[in-house]
Parts: sequence; structure tokens; C-alpha cells
Amino acid sequence: MSEIIFHHYPNSPFSEKVRLIFGFKKVAWKSVIIPAIMPKPNVVALTGGYRRTPVMQIGADIYCDTALIADVLERLAPAPSLYPTECAGLARTLAQWADSTLFWTMITHLFQPAGMKSALGNMTPEQIKAFGADRAAFRGNMPRMSLPEATGSLTEYLRRLENMLADGKPYLLGAQPCIADFSVYHSVWFLRSAPAVAEVLEVAPKLKEWAGRMEAFGHHEFDRMNAEQALEIARNSRAADTSHLPFVDFHGIAPGERVAIMPNDYGIDPVEGELVISTDNELAVRRTDPLAGEVVVHFPRVGFQLKKA
Repeated sequence: MSEIIFHHYPNSPFSEKVRLIFGFKKVAWKSVIIPAIMPKPNVVALTGGYRRTPVMQIGADIYCDTALIADVLERLAPAPSLYPTECAGLARTLAQWADSTLFWTMITHLFQPAGMKSALGNMTPEQIKAFGADRAAFRGNMPRMSLPEATGSLTEYLRRLENMLADGKPYLLGAQPCIADFSVYHSVWFLRSAPAVAEVLEVAPKLKEWAGRMEAFGHHEFDRMNAEQALEIARNSRAADTSHLPFVDFHGIAPGERVAIMPNDYGIDPVEGELVISTDNELAVRRTDPLAGEVVVHFPRVGFQLKKA
């Protein structure tokens, strides 16, 4: 197997979700630090336009969205599992809620002026302003909550998560951590990075203890790599053979047709290419870029839309 290359930046919540999965599974990885805001020319060369963070690269295969990245890591390192048999469906459903509803509620609470200054304290005022403008464009026409609504909802969500730990179990769904724990954790982690607004966590003392257990997994072993090295690896690699995968068609689109794939909620930047994978839970296109060469860009089916280009 080619080495795992992870494109991320330090204070990205979704990146922390995957970094902790590396630690949980004890998977070694290469770290490529990318810009927190646009432009991201080297990332876009790999993805074809997708700009969310993080992105995982294995040779010429580019994996987008942490839900799919977690599935790929599960295939590569099955034990310990992110999806225990007894709660796999519930774990995935709770993770999807945490990655969407919980995350955006937390972001609205945190990105009040005191919270932004606290979480992004290493940035200058001009950089913080640019970050805010970038994220506003990124969210596009997504519905927005007011700060009181977000704080009130977040407080209730934290109480519900606290209740899940009330019987003394160490993790949200049992004795072992699962994908739901990692998805909830990255929002709690980001809140803890902003002490000015993190007092909302005081309603959930058991959840704070749980967060300490999650943090202890760490990030395992990684080495630094620069973006040019990652692009060179993509150019000199061939994507994995996926011809054995069943083709599942919900759109009336055949393998090899030119399509566009994009998120269905925010950061709606279409990635165009030749459709090469359409399974129950994964979509992928083959595309060519002057910097990255021929790559295959993978997406989860849930949360993304597929259209003829």
C-alpha cells in the first residue's frame, strides 16, 4: 500500500477527527499543511475544485469528506473497529448528526467575536477578518441561526450527550469508542480551543471527562511532507484498480460518462470527471490536472450530489 498523505491544517476540527482516528488505529501518515482559506492551488489540483478540509491522498487516489476517509481507514486497518457490529447503524447515524447539526450549532456559538479571537488567537486581526469572509462565502446560502438560538441548542445537545454517559460507560455507545465518538469529539475539541466561549461545556462534566479519554488516543506517528512532494507522488502513481466494484445506478448515468460531483449543503464546488465508481456508499471520478496528473477523486454518496456535466 502507498503511504497515507493527509492534507490539513492544525486548527481544523474535521482534521482533528481524522488525526485522532490515526491515533486510535495506530496508522502512520504523512502530514501536508495546507492554507486555512482560499486560494488553495495545490489542494484544488488534486481534488478538481473541492475545497473542504481535510483531504486524504493514497498515491493517485484522493479521498474527500471525513465520512469516506473513516471508511477507507477502516478497510486499511480493520482493528480496532470504528463500527462495532452491535451499534454500527446507530454509530453512523449519530456521527452524521454530529458532523452536521452539532458542528454548525457549535460553530455559530463559537464564532461570536470573543470566540473567534480566542480560537484564532495566532492570527492577526486582518487574518481573522479574511478567515471570516472566506467562511461566509464558503457557507453560501446555508440557513443561519442567531447566536442565542445556537447557544441554547448547543447547551441542550451537550446535556443529551451527557445523558448518554450517565450510566458510567466510557464512550457514547458502549465500552469501546466508535465513529460517533470521533465525530462528536471534534466539535468539543474546537470548543475547548476557545476558552472565552467554552463555559457552555460546564453543563456536561462527564462529557468533559470523555473528551480527555478521546484526546489520549493522540495522532500516532507522522512525518512532514510538502505539497510539491505530494503532487509528485500523485503524478507518478496509478489509481487503485476498482473494476471489480459493483456499479449501482440511481441517476441513469453510465460508467465513463462525464459528470460533476459536489456537496449538497455548503462548499458547493463541482468536481468534473469521468464516472468510475458508483457503489452503495461511494462515488468517484477520474480527472487529469497539469500539476497532479491523472487522479481519481472519491466522495461518499451520502451528502453529495451527482449530475451529468
